[in-house]
Amino acid sequence: MNFSVEHILLVGSVLLFVSILAGKTGYRFGVPTLLLFLLVGMLFGSDGLGIQFHDMKFAQFLGTVALSVILFTGGMDTRFTDIRPVLRPGILLSTLGVLFTTLFTGLFIWWLSGMSWTNIHFSLIPSLLLAATMSSTDSASVFSILRSQKINLKHNLRPMLELESGSNDPMAYMLTIVLIQFAQASGMGWGEIAVSFCVQFIVGGAAGYVMGRLATRAMNKLNIDNQAMYPVLLLAVLFFTFAMTSLLKGNGYLAVYLAGMMVGNHKMAFRRETTTFMDGLTWLFQIVMFLCLGLLVNPHEMLEVAAVATLIGAFMVLVGRPLSVYLSLLPFGKSINQRSRVFVSWVGLRGAAPILFAIYPVVAGVEGAQSIFNIVFFITIISLIVQGTTITRMAHALGLSAPLPKTGNDFGVELPEDIGSDLHEITVTEDLALRSPTLKDMNLPQGTLVMIVKRGEEFLIPNGSLRLHAADKLLIISEKKVAPSDTHTAKEGN
Repeated sequence: MNFSVEHILLVGSVLLFVSILAGKTGYRFGVPTLLLFLLVGMLFGSDGLGIQFHDMKFAQFLGTVALSVILFTGGMDTRFTDIRPVLRPGILLSTLGVLFTTLFTGLFIWWLSGMSWTNIHFSLIPSLLLAATMSSTDSASVFSILRSQKINLKHNLRPMLELESGSNDPMAYMLTIVLIQFAQASGMGWGEIAVSFCVQFIVGGAAGYVMGRLATRAMNKLNIDNQAMYPVLLLAVLFFTFAMTSLLKGNGYLAVYLAGMMVGNHKMAFRRETTTFMDGLTWLFQIVMFLCLGLLVNPHEMLEVAAVATLIGAFMVLVGRPLSVYLSLLPFGKSINQRSRVFVSWVGLRGAAPILFAIYPVVAGVEGAQSIFNIVFFITIISLIVQGTTITRMAHALGLSAPLPKTGNDFGVELPEDIGSDLHEITVTEDLALRSPTLKDMNLPQGTLVMIVKRGEEFLIPNGSLRLHAADKLLIISEKKVAPSDTHTAKEGN
């Protein structure tokens, strides 16, 4: 059946609308929104309402573009000051952790394939390939769940988990590609593998750093009359970075993540507008990617591998991932306590990246690739259900949750980075209102002004004669390192 442009736009808009409504409902009950996007795709797919979508190559292309945007935006949100204390464990988890997970899970799948009662029969290389495709924690899932559920964690665990999930896709990708070559009887020698890994990391890291710095310089130096074009310029840099790095035999995923970190950690013009644009684009790509992957799968085929996939998934969650985390963090001794290691093991979420990597064997024509894809898809759903819905409870149970610090202010006002001023928010107490009945009685220091007064839901433009009421919130602008003199008698708003 040939679909017109109108049909495609109609179906696409309905899918997006249903996904957003499902995500809103799921958020209320603690269900990961990305899981619901997958399920919506499956509902509308070939075994559901009948939309036929089986183009693996297009899904691979779309997933590659989406993952690049997700990693770049995740890099922009990663602060050097946050990850510096956890840089070493984060890197070990994203490299050795992926390698160990592939090895342990692959050997288990190989052992399982030898059992007479199973319906999978993989040799060693396909077993390791299956494990490699799902060896990384999914950045889209981790970023989405940690941020949407507003989870704050002790011991710098949140930046470590985000660093791991944002930087371990390159390792899983390289392992997948190498094992596909071995499965096709055109494998590289150990020396070639070592050289390939070094080139991928060195070229990817260098390209990400250089392009990230060039992007910030371009954003700050180019005088574009239309401010809306700055995010478009950044998007062009993103895709150029991925494409050129890949053509130079480097790792494009690593490059875009590092480029995003460079952009996010340096001064940049129109940061607020650009960040808003990239966040919206990231959510759009996440929805479209998960919908596409949901449409791609045939649920009745997953049922054929459900029992085996459940065993493999249980092994990964209960044995493979914890053992990999323990071995990767062994050099840090007691500096990372056992409760933290248990929690890191539990947040080994699978998501779009493993499904995307499982498409590569199908496109390459590897024997048994369709079974690999179905198993990975089933395990991803199990991971999002079991682990994704219990992250908050696990953090509370292990005593690792912390109060969420307040960010921003109740006024929704932000200052450009190049203004040498700070915003403070204070709440007027009854004592302060009695001693300073009007703004002019507060005796604020020179260089400090009250910008806006919020009284209930009403915003007031201040003047010296404005009478203060208890519970009024004052937004104060001051020079850097200058704080309001009366903050010792007022309750700080941030």
